[in-house]
Amino acid sequence: MKKYTSLGDILIGFRNLNNISQADLAGKFDVDIRTIIRWEKNETLLKPEKEEEIANITFIPHQVIRNLNATTPIHTYYDFGLRKYSLSPLFQNLPEVRWIKESIDSIHDKIRPIQTEKDIDNIIRYTQLQRDSLKSTSSQLIREAARIFPELNLIVTDVLGNYAGHSLYFPLSFETYQKIKVQKLMENDLTISDLVNYKDQSPPVFYCHSITADCNENFFVIIGAALKFYRDTPIDKNYIYAIITSRYDSYNMSKSLGVDLIWEDFDQQKKLNLKVPPRLLEGNFTEFFK
Repeated sequence: MKKYTSLGDILIGFRNLNNISQADLAGKFDVDIRTIIRWEKNETLLKPEKEEEIANITFIPHQVIRNLNATTPIHTYYDFGLRKYSLSPLFQNLPEVRWIKESIDSIHDKIRPIQTEKDIDNIIRYTQLQRDSLKSTSSQLIREAARIFPELNLIVTDVLGNYAGHSLYFPLSFETYQKIKVQKLMENDLTISDLVNYKDQSPPVFYCHSITADCNENFFVIIGAALKFYRDTPIDKNYIYAIITSRYDSYNMSKSLGVDLIWEDFDQQKKLNLKVPPRLLEGNFTEFFK
């Protein structure tokens, strides 16, 4: 993560990352280019009603904008690729799974099912940030998965109700998953015909498209909700949890939960210019909860 000390600092970072000129950014905000220049030089701050607009346009978390859009900015570490922030370098790593396990029964009002088209749009925007073309961005697939499997298709929000992360799962047929396992089928090939009601299948396959949050506090909330489902729901204990991830933190978290590495695709890593290879992880959390 990079440390940002002002609103202008992070706007310049956004423009540089996306190769956008000041004029282009002014067009997005429907303001004069001189306004962008003043923002970037920290000569003026955003009006409060502009904070939501800038967050929606840039997809930078609202909390980051609020931290930096202040007379005395709260310096914030932020990773544009992961869409994750931290107030200290000490809290950039994901929380320990033992801590999550011990607090899994905490009650949170930040979680709700995926419900709206805006929810789906935010999930797709996050997926596109990962620059991994193997990941599905099908709104139709996401919408159907949310409909038939609301238990794990969730949105986490910040204190003002803004999108702060999600949990997205595809309940796959066993036959479809076996094709993924031997790399005859990739995630971006999935269609709604590959989705099933997990209650009608043995063993059920819970394929995780993504689970993410904009900070460790919200990640704690969303991963806790997912793990509570596996612990408390009466399902076939031979269920299969699976995920293909090219994020190093997701890989480390999954391994710490006791799932196994099935394959790594170094050819796709090179082809897609990813930091780490796409990896298929498989298992369940039975041992974790003992």
